[in-house]
Amino acid sequence: MTHPETVNLEEKFGRFTEAWSPRIVGELNGQQVKLARFRGEFLWHAHEHEDELFLVVRGTMRMGFRDGDVLVREGEFLIVPRGVEHCPAAEGDETWVMLLEPASTVNTGTAGGERTVTDLERL
Repeated sequence: MTHPETVNLEEKFGRFTEAWSPRIVGELNGQQVKLARFRGEFLWHAHEHEDELFLVVRGTMRMGFRDGDVLVREGEFLIVPRGVEHCPAAEGDETWVMLLEPASTVNTGTAGGERTVTDLERL
């Protein structure tokens, strides 16, 4: 058996510049570890069957909920439970986010639309 290798987040984020287009950097127990660059605001959506973990690597993220917003700062994470409508946004120019979610999770959830990414690139 070969031993696992470390993942350098700075290097992985350096391999893409597109916003709102997650990249897969790892998998475990049916979950995917994804990296995404956030710029501006995404769209309101929910995930009927999946919880999502958002870990802010750089910058600050504002997670909109119908009853108010939550700021998530660098080094902090937030778990959005399944079925909860939310709208992620970057505070400032850009936010780097690591997501942990089931492999079945579609980035736009039940909203669909032109921002849906179905064939995620692996870095």
